[in-house]
Amino acid sequence: MDAVSNTVAISCAIVVVLCAWKIVNMVWVRPKKLEKYLRNQGFNGNKYKLLFGDMKELSMMFKHSKSKHINIDDEDEVLPHVTAYNYHSLQKYGRNFVTWIGWNPRVTIMEPEIIKDVLTKLNYFQKSKSNPMVVKYLASALTSDVISRTAFGSSYEEGVHIFELITEQSVSLMEALQSVYIPGSRFLPTKRNMRMKAIDNKVNHLIRSIIDNKLKAMKAGEGNYDDLLGIMLDSNNKMVEQHQNKSHGITIEEVIEECKVFYFAGQETTSSLLVWTMILLSKHKEWQSRARDEVLNVLGDKTIDIDGLNRLKVINMIFYEVLRLYPPVVGLARQVCKDITLGGFSFPSGIQISIPTILIHYDEQLWGSDAKKFKPERFSEGISKATKNQVIYIPFGGGPRICIGQNFALLEAKLALAMILQKFLFELSQSYVHAPNIVITLQPQYGAHLILHKL
Repeated sequence: MDAVSNTVAISCAIVVVLCAWKIVNMVWVRPKKLEKYLRNQGFNGNKYKLLFGDMKELSMMFKHSKSKHINIDDEDEVLPHVTAYNYHSLQKYGRNFVTWIGWNPRVTIMEPEIIKDVLTKLNYFQKSKSNPMVVKYLASALTSDVISRTAFGSSYEEGVHIFELITEQSVSLMEALQSVYIPGSRFLPTKRNMRMKAIDNKVNHLIRSIIDNKLKAMKAGEGNYDDLLGIMLDSNNKMVEQHQNKSHGITIEEVIEECKVFYFAGQETTSSLLVWTMILLSKHKEWQSRARDEVLNVLGDKTIDIDGLNRLKVINMIFYEVLRLYPPVVGLARQVCKDITLGGFSFPSGIQISIPTILIHYDEQLWGSDAKKFKPERFSEGISKATKNQVIYIPFGGGPRICIGQNFALLEAKLALAMILQKFLFELSQSYVHAPNIVITLQPQYGAHLILHKL
């Protein structure tokens, strides 16, 4: 009996020691090894701090930026405000540096050739797991209605609650990401975690209801399949029928997740582009006049069609420049899933690579001394000419994972802006406060207060 007890005790002790070693290795030994490994290759950054890494500094800088606004006429203030930690790390450590997200190192890269490889080599990288009229909300309502109709064949009214919930969830998620990291905190029953879980359940329920109604209509031979949801469900049904096996299709849960992407990406990115465009055209009135002249010369006051939109070259240039200065997503991240060497640097599996989109878009080494200036003419001969065929313009990502909705977003924004320019002049209200703020996408923190004058 004593022998059995001793064996059990020894086994338990071994398990405890192994678990303790795993924890120590995860939060100290491995991070310190990686820190030395990366420093030897020239990647500098703050020294690793147990458990928290750089999260305390990140959180403090984010809160400080959010507590103030900046001068819209001073382009030098944008980067320190929008991406304070990365901006200061760039100044202190150079173009390639390390940030500690808890005990995980994130390597920031600004070399175009390495960025190209990170975005294109799928086998080695995977994706990592924001009187006077407030135009921000007008633009959101417009883009929400468009994505509701094109993606789901439904109206804005049917999807409005989903948009509100997803927006609330985005704000909570961003606050959580920018707060001091406490290991395992996302599993605790805090007020924020419980609210985010409740939102997720409610969104799932609402989207499932839309899917169920679409499936019923399809079975009854009613309606059509010309919206994204209908096309996806019809294609899925055909695949299942072809293979006589449901495993060849996707589950309803997977359809729901795709629908969430439709809702968020289809609404937020286009809304962000349209709002920042109107803000910048209010500041740069000569470009607003050029855009309006083009719209009136090409389209007059007629109903706008696709052929007319394709001939709006000045508006294309303006959109490209707005996306350069105020990209919807200010950075991309990829997880290394296989050891790889890029540009002379070796990255082991598990390392996260960060591509700071907005820093690259403002980089004077890549764009010239006027990189921070609003100059749509730099795109007069297209993106390739402006970038000299380098991977330095990535507002929608790049490589095989580039945003598949980018052309739709640009077309939708172009249509909306053309219709506004046909009817209105617009200018910034004195109540407008310039404070670009990251809420998943880059948004004006206090809205876009613009005054519209009918032509």
